[in-house]
Amino acid sequence: MVDPTHLAHLPDRAVLAISGLDRHSFLQGLVSNDVTQAIPGRAVWAALLTAQGRWVADFFLFADPDGARLLVDCEAAQAGMLRQRLLRYRLRSDVSIDETGFAVHAAWGAVPPMIDSTIGAPDPRLTEAGWRLLLPRPAEGAADHAAYDAHRLALGLPDGSRDCEEGKTLLLEANFELLNGISWTKGCYMGQELTARTRYRGLVKRKLLPVMGAALPPPGTPLLQAGKEAGHMASSRDGQGLAMVRLAHRSGELTTEAGHSVQVRLPDWLTLPDADAPAE
Repeated sequence: MVDPTHLAHLPDRAVLAISGLDRHSFLQGLVSNDVTQAIPGRAVWAALLTAQGRWVADFFLFADPDGARLLVDCEAAQAGMLRQRLLRYRLRSDVSIDETGFAVHAAWGAVPPMIDSTIGAPDPRLTEAGWRLLLPRPAEGAADHAAYDAHRLALGLPDGSRDCEEGKTLLLEANFELLNGISWTKGCYMGQELTARTRYRGLVKRKLLPVMGAALPPPGTPLLQAGKEAGHMASSRDGQGLAMVRLAHRSGELTTEAGHSVQVRLPDWLTLPDADAPAE
């Protein structure tokens, strides 16, 4: 029996349109993934970094079926900032960046019936994540954001600024390398040097890990293990969440000063080094 389609409107997302003859080459030198892989029916997940290789924003890239634009599915709260940051690097490139009125949706379960009549693609991070859809307006009868939030937390997928810290988080800390968010072959982009060095030298000391608990604490709450700081909470809902955890403390129970109990839960896709990283 095929699972029914679950469809949720994501009102906290917005869509920017990047047009102009240089749109691919312009974006290719700025983001972590290969922009040329965004074609009708296939989306790309990518991040914009600081020059020092720290997370600024992440987004999904779609190719408009008419071939004239790249569409950027990003956090609505970051859309203005992202547009301004990208425009700083435009120089003489033939590029324009504009807001659109598209409504972002996520679908999971069976293939959504409207997939052939709208701008959409499988979520490039995990097959189980489902599809991303850009519709002219919110779909009637779509579930609220909470349904999708529970779905992505069950899979252990990060959700932008709810789980990553601007100017601090490294892509490998947030599992972008395991979720198809980085191209290692496309060439240089802003922040590429540190990202590559982190990978080849094995410098990651902490990871964004799925966690569970009866009453998970708010984002930013310090997590402890045997009295030592082990990490901090990120987003959560209904007993499932994500936390940035030092790898030396990934095994065993984590607690908070208020007495919350938090357990790390590793999905099949999330592979970690065999040996614990030394504690900092």
